[in-house]
Amino acid sequence: MAASTSHAVTELLLAWSEGEQTALDKLVPLVYAELRRIAHRYLNRERRGHTLQTAELVNEAYLRLIDATQVRWQDRAHFFAISAQLMRRILVDFARSRRYLKRGGGAQRTSFDEALVVSPAPRGDLVALDDALVALAAKDERKSRVVELRFFGGLSVEETAEVLKVSPDTVHRDWKLAKAWLAREMAKATASVT
Repeated sequence: MAASTSHAVTELLLAWSEGEQTALDKLVPLVYAELRRIAHRYLNRERRGHTLQTAELVNEAYLRLIDATQVRWQDRAHFFAISAQLMRRILVDFARSRRYLKRGGGAQRTSFDEALVVSPAPRGDLVALDDALVALAAKDERKSRVVELRFFGGLSVEETAEVLKVSPDTVHRDWKLAKAWLAREMAKATASVT
């Protein structure tokens, strides 16, 4: 996104936060492509034949975003971080509602390693990853947010640092430690299922 567009998005977000409804109408065309990219990234990690489509995920997130009247938008990166978080919640809620077997029944083994981050192959169990992220958040909220922003939101190290108001070096450290912690937790969860 060009710097001028990024600045325009930030200005529109601030105006929307102040209650200016026309700002939302101007904002949507500027952010729609990026919201689709985030949704597409999420859905690429899902199993084949997932019933939600990219446009549906964007629309559901959009509906939740416009209901978020209490959010004080800081900037473009903050908006996309919240959007990514909403999409994650939508997909996890959808996955939980589609589970017919008792917890763990039929779940696929999923590891959290570098291949999970860069591989375009569909992922096994978003619910297991979400459970591990919730546990990580209870221990270290910032590391959980780093994973959410980088893995789910597709934000760069610099954008993640900007959202969290920390240095890029801190993001790198948190990212590395969080991946190791999540890999260990998910391995434990998988071992308890089998």
